[in-house]
Amino acid sequence: MPRVLLTGTNGFIGSHILDTLLSHGVSVRGLVRSDQKARQVALDHPQAGSQLDFAIVPDMTAPNAFDEALISDPPFDAVIHTASPLSYTAGKTLADFIEPAVRGTMEILEGVNRVAPSVRRVVVTGSFAAIGNPKDMQGNGKVYTSQDWNPITEEEVSSAEPRLAYWVSKTLAEKVSWKFMQTQKPHYDLVVLNPPMVYGPLRHSVTSIEDVNVSNYNIWRDFLNSTKSSSIPKEWVHADIDVRDLAEAHYRAAFTLKGGNKRYLIARGRISNQEIADILRKYFPEAHDRIPIGQPGTQSFPDNAFDIDGDEAKRDLDLTYRSYDETFKDLGRQLLDIGTSGTKI
Repeated sequence: MPRVLLTGTNGFIGSHILDTLLSHGVSVRGLVRSDQKARQVALDHPQAGSQLDFAIVPDMTAPNAFDEALISDPPFDAVIHTASPLSYTAGKTLADFIEPAVRGTMEILEGVNRVAPSVRRVVVTGSFAAIGNPKDMQGNGKVYTSQDWNPITEEEVSSAEPRLAYWVSKTLAEKVSWKFMQTQKPHYDLVVLNPPMVYGPLRHSVTSIEDVNVSNYNIWRDFLNSTKSSSIPKEWVHADIDVRDLAEAHYRAAFTLKGGNKRYLIARGRISNQEIADILRKYFPEAHDRIPIGQPGTQSFPDNAFDIDGDEAKRDLDLTYRSYDETFKDLGRQLLDIGTSGTKI
């Protein structure tokens, strides 16, 4: 049975990756920050049985943070690193974003190289933030690929720009990863998956709508807890991936991808906020008074809006993406249940 160390196991993306790994017969050590989180993950995945055990790492930026967790019998075949030491909403200064992102990533790469000789591949959940230009989100018609890098430097970001700080932190964290691979030449190879907006139903427990991850919460706030006369919000990043497809991509990157040391822009394409509103209004007539109407059947992209080329990831990982209808129907149902009735998912 193949074995994986998975960080961020209790998060939005990590919980789906855990579910996917278990379904493929992979033995998983889930890394979380507390015993309480480990207990909740176990409750969320009762089918796991002996396939799942846990390691507690309260601070991923501490020296040698992962060393003990990386020692296993049987040993690990791969490591999937999804955890982020800091959320987008928690950072206040540039240093708040950059230092934890860089240090957390380096600790896992150095730890594997130091104490886990059986690991052949590390898969890291990156971000479109390391690819796109946050100062030009219209894009001038640019088609982004995995060859592109966010051009904004640390020096260009002020303390009053937390969004830019987040994007730069993701860029720097990935760049130091590739520098480590080039200079240290570890015994494993690296794959980085860079998704844009990630939507889809939750697989982990939340107790209120405020606990929902940022991308899904935006759907609640702007589309399902609004009014039919409200304006359709302007897109920020209009490319996306379903979290379930992203989870499958992590499994395939770890176990079926033939060649490593690559980064992938993993996205199914782009969708306008008007299209999202149209889908939600189609499936949830009972919530029509809460969902903006806008101009149904139209797209809201300007002529120079950027586009996405994710064909390389689809080809190399042999992926088939879900439809937008499936994503937003499944997500919308959950968000309405949580937000209007307080249902715990």
